Amino acid sequence: MRYIFTTLVFIAAMFSTAFYEPVLVTGKVTDDTGAALAGVTVTEKGQKNGTATDANGSFSIKVASAKSTLLFQYVGYETQEVKLNNQQTVSVKLKPSLQKLEEVVVIGYGTQKKKMVTQNAPSAIYGYTLPPSALQGRVAGVSVHADKAYNTEDYDGITENRFRKVTDEPLSTFSIDVDGASYSNVRRMINYGQMPAEGAVRVEEFINYFKYKYPQPTGNDPFSINTEMSVCPWNKEHKLVMVGLQGKEIATTNLPPSNLVFLIDVSGSMSDANKLPLVKASLKLLVDQLREQDHVAIVVYAGAAGLVLPSTSGIQKEKIMAAIDKLEAGGSTAGGAGIKLAYNVAKEQFKKGGNNRVILCTDGDFNVGMSSDDAMERLIEEERKSGVFLTVLGYGMGNYKDNKMQKLANKGNGNHAYIDGMNEAKKVLVNEFGGTMFTIAKDVKLQVEFNPALVQAYRLVGYENRLLNKEDFNNDKKDAGELGSGHTVTALYEIIPVGVESDFIEDVDELKYQQTIKSKKSGLKNEIMTIKFRYKEPDGNESKLIVHPLLDEKIPYEKTSENFRFATAVAQFGMLLRNSEFKGNATYEKVIRQANAAVGTDKEGYRAEFIKLVQNVQTLAKKQTKRDESVVID
Repeated sequence: MRYIFTTLVFIAAMFSTAFYEPVLVTGKVTDDTGAALAGVTVTEKGQKNGTATDANGSFSIKVASAKSTLLFQYVGYETQEVKLNNQQTVSVKLKPSLQKLEEVVVIGYGTQKKKMVTQNAPSAIYGYTLPPSALQGRVAGVSVHADKAYNTEDYDGITENRFRKVTDEPLSTFSIDVDGASYSNVRRMINYGQMPAEGAVRVEEFINYFKYKYPQPTGNDPFSINTEMSVCPWNKEHKLVMVGLQGKEIATTNLPPSNLVFLIDVSGSMSDANKLPLVKASLKLLVDQLREQDHVAIVVYAGAAGLVLPSTSGIQKEKIMAAIDKLEAGGSTAGGAGIKLAYNVAKEQFKKGGNNRVILCTDGDFNVGMSSDDAMERLIEEERKSGVFLTVLGYGMGNYKDNKMQKLANKGNGNHAYIDGMNEAKKVLVNEFGGTMFTIAKDVKLQVEFNPALVQAYRLVGYENRLLNKEDFNNDKKDAGELGSGHTVTALYEIIPVGVESDFIEDVDELKYQQTIKSKKSGLKNEIMTIKFRYKEPDGNESKLIVHPLLDEKIPYEKTSENFRFATAVAQFGMLLRNSEFKGNATYEKVIRQANAAVGTDKEGYRAEFIKLVQNVQTLAKKQTKRDESVVID
């Protein structure tokens, strides 16, 4: 009997183990007409893992066991729970939510209810091309009303950098930018079946979304400087120079203690599944990273601002997460009051030599109290003098204020990320925790001087909203970008060599009173440019200078590093999305081919995801000419 009993226990244990082993689940989500739904949030109930469906409605997610339950959430549709019951492939149909067919629109201190149109909706809103499947009461998360389409997303226009003649402008000066918000935001649009608005595409943020394998710094400076040059892949007559910075990697256990204040928008506009619920899930990932010496407080704002959790040690994770769980959305948005309170809390708990930071989570839709860009910028500029840094995490769609988020992060000695799902939250708040949360160098500026003997004209690819006057380089009062622990920064210069004829070079009449002064310095004929860097210590006020000359090299494109080839593929993708006049012979097919050849070690899968994203855009571009153009607003 004892043998039989032992055998039964062993068999039961085997079955139990089988039930609770992690499994990969794949599937597809459609609406009740069978049309694919892109951007559906798929999470494992009771767990922190999640993903989103792609442009074809497909998804894959690793879950704890074959007995897990999946939650499917999508704006304008009823949330659906699916018990796996040992299934590893599931097909889900979401039903439109009748409750969502009315929307409460906050206007000042009152509200209005408006019926939404489910037919004759626009196929394009504010530059977004929309798939028919998204027009059932909602347009990719945007409410469609009888009198107007309530897509109020804001993006600043971008005037693309042009070629500059070296004889007229030998210096190019700009601030670094480590943000990747533009890429993840555009990814959201593409995964919803939309081509992005041109103003949403910032090429430098596409490039800097990805990490590059630059060597760690070896001297006293907090970053290494890396340069590479070859033929420009989208214009063989031109050259391309890559400048890369690698921030010093500091292990999380060795980071200084953190004094964090979560500043969370809990206004009515944050009620959607991809806003406050995603904020709460994201911040829990961050709380998991905190140590005993780290402290976090929570400030919320809606019609007014309030402290819901005083500064609490990171060892009290249950207490912090319980405070996060209690947050609910409702009311108008007094962003200015929340920012003031958050900074006051951070200053009261200030840790000298530590990481003092406000983390703002919002859709940026401030509509009560101090809300103008100028007023908010002045407030942030004043508060940054305290030594408290700012991280801006953007959420949601339909009313997302990208331009306001950019301004706040730039003025607040901070960084800006857009969180479109749990995978991005993990990237920003877990995988890149040190880079996002701990600054190793602030006010980092670059100034490049080109050699007119070798360079006829140059163009900085991207960084349009980071350009500085040449005098700003030596002015320590001029704010610039911050570099975090382990962060990489990459910039590309497209160069027209001397002797190459180009329609991009625009001449003016010969000047009467000016003379061309030739350099008498010897030994410079092989230097194509000199790159100068200035930076400050995180708590410093005086900048340090680094000078890095670059020799004219002739390396075939095929012999360049994976860093160079992948960065140039991403740059071409950004230019194609912007329909840049400088895109030359770039094509989506060429981007895919070059990126595939430069994927390298892709531990987190970000580069493979990029290739899939380009393929999705290819599909969208082909379908765009075949879209049903009969869907219009009455």
